[in-house]
Amino acid sequence: METILYQLALIILPSGAVLLTAVYFLRKAAEREIRAAQIELKRERQKYFLPSRAEAYQRAVLLMERIHPNSLVMRHHNPGLPAMAMQAKLLDSIREEYEHNIAQQLFISPGAWEMVSKSKEETVKIINLAGKQMEPASMAMDLSAKIFEIVSEVGTLPTEITVGQLKKEFQKLF
Repeated sequence: METILYQLALIILPSGAVLLTAVYFLRKAAEREIRAAQIELKRERQKYFLPSRAEAYQRAVLLMERIHPNSLVMRHHNPGLPAMAMQAKLLDSIREEYEHNIAQQLFISPGAWEMVSKSKEETVKIINLAGKQMEPASMAMDLSAKIFEIVSEVGTLPTEITVGQLKKEFQKLF
């Protein structure tokens, strides 16, 4: 009986070792194939999404440039307009620009989009702060001067910081 068990052990142990070795190497080969497929899938996605992502970063930077207080004031310059009307016009412009580009959040990082949103809100605050300091008879020129004054006091504006961050993230794509 012992010799039969001994003979069985001599057959089963090497067979088991061969089986385990084969399973190990088959798993490694399967893992390599899966990794290769994942890399290929990532490349395909990059081909498809990279142009959209590049455009999204470009449009987000353009949004920040267009809602920068100095750009807004220069673009909507109308000295004969009352300050309140100019303030409303600037705020409408910010809202329209933001809404026009809101879908870009699909292609840029959540952190970058949060910075874009906060920059928009901070720009609105600057314009509203300047508007609150206007007299009822103030004109657009007065509002524009006050906005420029506030901007000069702030230093680096959130829109400028956001543009820097967007550029950094964009460079990581390549």
